[in-house]
Amino acid sequence: MEFKRIDHVALHVKDLAASKAFYETHFGFETYFEHDVPAGFDIAYLRLGDTVLELTGFADPPVNGFHFCLETDDFDGAVAALKAAGVEVVQEPHKTAARAPREETWRRVVFRGPDGEQVEIRG
Repeated sequence: MEFKRIDHVALHVKDLAASKAFYETHFGFETYFEHDVPAGFDIAYLRLGDTVLELTGFADPPVNGFHFCLETDDFDGAVAALKAAGVEVVQEPHKTAARAPREETWRRVVFRGPDGEQVEIRG
């Protein structure tokens, strides 16, 4: 058996519409599929290139304690735009260890999402 990639990342959110708008507006995701689940909650799938983010809407979501990372080729522009939009910074931009030669000059920053999740940006 061989695993190929992460298919999607899921976040439990309180307000599905607000979270969809947050990820569409600030990060460029696009909602491409939504449905109700018999267990009593709604799901929205958002896409950014080949990356899929699943948002599960709960009135009282479980604690996330979670982060995911997005890569950008305009780090300074992304940070400036998110700060200007009022997205909360958890950790200011700083140098990060390179996992591959192409990452030698990369920095990272961490923002807070609407349900406490952390969104890391690298580039």
